[in-house]
Amino acid sequence: MSTRAKKSGVAYDIERKMEENYDREEAQGTPRQIITWIIEVMASDDGKFEKPTEELLDWKSLCTYLRDGVVLCKFLNILLLKDNKSKVTFSKKVSNSFAAMTNIENFNKGCEAYGLAREFSFQSGDLWEVRKGPFYNVINCLHSLGFVANSKAFIPAYAGEVTKYMDRD
Repeated sequence: MSTRAKKSGVAYDIERKMEENYDREEAQGTPRQIITWIIEVMASDDGKFEKPTEELLDWKSLCTYLRDGVVLCKFLNILLLKDNKSKVTFSKKVSNSFAAMTNIENFNKGCEAYGLAREFSFQSGDLWEVRKGPFYNVINCLHSLGFVANSKAFIPAYAGEVTKYMDRD
């Protein structure tokens, strides 16, 4: 049972809009492209990666999988090493939310070091709270990170596409 109060007013409208944006990206296949790319990159790292199951294709499973920041940091470290940059530190055993949030913050800092513009980073709560609307920010970050990696000719390449939308509101 959730102890969080339901959103109302402007906060409700913003969250609803973010959920619609996530749904639109999901319809375009962006989350599927992201998890496919993460799996390919991690598997290319000397086989030290245990491949996740296909159940990660729904937003909640994918969010839960990435929630503690461990996979994100391991993934980013592969990108950073190939670009001759320093790895990010992270806690491999996450026993509390503070360790997870530190991992997520380190991931965001590492993304900036890799070349991702700061405005594409997300807040720790966007991932930790496992809510569809805020998870859109995580997807946007990883999607943008894929394009930065592609600009550096990273292999395996990210196969996501840039789709432009016109705001209807």
